[in-house]
Amino acid sequence: MAVNSISSNTGVSTPASTSTPATGSVGEAQSSFMKLLVAQMQNQDPMNPMDNAQMTSQMAQLNMVSGINQLNSTLSSALSGFQATQTMQASSLIGREVLVPSSTLQLSEGQAKMGVDLAQSVESLKLTVLDGAGQTLHSIDLGPQSAGLTQLAWDGATDAGAAASDGRYTFKLEALHNGQSVTATALSAAQVGGVSLSNNSVRLNLAGLGDVALADVRQVR
Repeated sequence: MAVNSISSNTGVSTPASTSTPATGSVGEAQSSFMKLLVAQMQNQDPMNPMDNAQMTSQMAQLNMVSGINQLNSTLSSALSGFQATQTMQASSLIGREVLVPSSTLQLSEGQAKMGVDLAQSVESLKLTVLDGAGQTLHSIDLGPQSAGLTQLAWDGATDAGAAASDGRYTFKLEALHNGQSVTATALSAAQVGGVSLSNNSVRLNLAGLGDVALADVRQVR
């Protein structure tokens, strides 16, 4: 058989990255507010002075704004630390192979790895390998498969009985249950070459696939 199916449930949990909000100066806000309040008191109508309720309300508003700014500053520091930790953890993946959503297939020395993530168990899973022109090189029905992630492999054999040349190909999957189509997410296997932080997101540089978000990794092998 040209394509092998290897069940696996080992995954990696990777939280999504968060941004770092900018905060203003609490001291400047308090100073401006107090200057405005003093100016209001100095220029108020002696016959209709500002009452305590008005002053209390304005002070409460200042305290609320100050509290929000202080909370944002605390969260900003915490999120920056979490992001740095996440980047360091991701660096341990360099040199490892991961599965990410993609239909790209890299054949090297007569071997190619990929995977599928099934929404539910299926009675039939068909895999088709396509060349650069979109023509079918090899197709096979892999039979019943369980829900979840399953590793697949292709040995480069074509339907014509020849061996495909090393290079990049694509593949598609068709999954059926009771005659109905089932969602089958194609997964490409690629080696992690580096880790970067871009747009407040930890990203992996994958050979042949480019930059992919850490959160998109479905499995580490």
